Amino acid sequence: MKSVTILGATGSVGTSTLDLIERAPDDFRVVALTANCDVAKLAAAARRTRAQRAVVADERCLPDLRAALADTDVEVAGGPDAVAETAAMGADWTMAAIVGCAGLKPVMAAIEQAGAVALANKEALVSAGDVMTAAVARHGATLLPVDSEHNAIFQCLEPANRERIRRVILTASGGPFRERSLYEMRAITPEQAVAHPNWSMGAKISVDSATMMNKGLELIEAKHLFALDPGQLDILVHRQSVIHSLVEYVDGSLLAQLGPPDMRVPIAHVLAWPDRMATPMAPLDLAAIGRLDFEAADMKRFPALALARAALEAGGARPAILNAANEVAVAAFLARKIGFLEIAAIVDDTLQSYDPGTPDSLDAVLDVDAGARRIAGETIEAKAA
Repeated sequence: MKSVTILGATGSVGTSTLDLIERAPDDFRVVALTANCDVAKLAAAARRTRAQRAVVADERCLPDLRAALADTDVEVAGGPDAVAETAAMGADWTMAAIVGCAGLKPVMAAIEQAGAVALANKEALVSAGDVMTAAVARHGATLLPVDSEHNAIFQCLEPANRERIRRVILTASGGPFRERSLYEMRAITPEQAVAHPNWSMGAKISVDSATMMNKGLELIEAKHLFALDPGQLDILVHRQSVIHSLVEYVDGSLLAQLGPPDMRVPIAHVLAWPDRMATPMAPLDLAAIGRLDFEAADMKRFPALALARAALEAGGARPAILNAANEVAVAAFLARKIGFLEIAAIVDDTLQSYDPGTPDSLDAVLDVDAGARRIAGETIEAKAA
């Protein structure tokens, strides 16, 4: 029986992970579940799975969690430090699904326990890739990619032929605005941006998909996950979201992983790895799908891609600045403080005005992140004045 901790248990990835675990109760034992402040969902999941511990990151929500689980044996705690302590409890397998840089310390705590860490938190490798991968090597941990694109690459990699990779191609749906002009995108609303045509995701990642920043972040993540050079990474728009990514070898072979656009497929792969487990999804009906379309990514219409590519090639603090400024800008867009096209503009402004040295520790990464957030926030306030 594999012991499991889920960091971010009430989000879309956490909920999908719980769904799979609860379908195979004899195979998994839940050590701990964490959430930001969704007490109702967290308490219900802790009860269903008989979790040992339940934690809210927002300590103000702890009294409600304590009351919700008062008649159980579930240990409860609250605050960011409690989340990191929970990640360090030594589960065999940890799902890292906390959105944003709030997940950095818990991910590092899980890595330091030398178990398997299923990484759904892009920011861990985007902002702190060199620091995180060094810790993985130092502690003997295993990183398992959860994003559908990186999981597809993971499945297509031939360990004996890693030196024979010519190119890794991440596919992108293109988001809901793949056919809109820049002029049309000026009036995009938050409601339109979060309505992804293929995937069911949270608001932040849905906006990232609409700007295609998510694909830029995934390029940076792939570089660290698979020890690739920036020149080996490419993006291809594939609107059906059936092929999740491809690996091209020097002999011309192109290996692709196909699956339904449901996060339970890649989650099941890393949850059971190195084995496989059943999922409730219907098999792909390729005859019904009929066709698979591809097109080049348009970096002029989606400038976030160009910004991410430049940050990837520059390295140092640039990816952390990119990520932090984007988080602030997306939050401002969702709060209707800025327009859709201003998201990438805020990120660009922050990158141009902030250039600290290369961070060499997690604390240094967090300092870079804080500085970028401050500058991006000031830029947004100046625009609103």
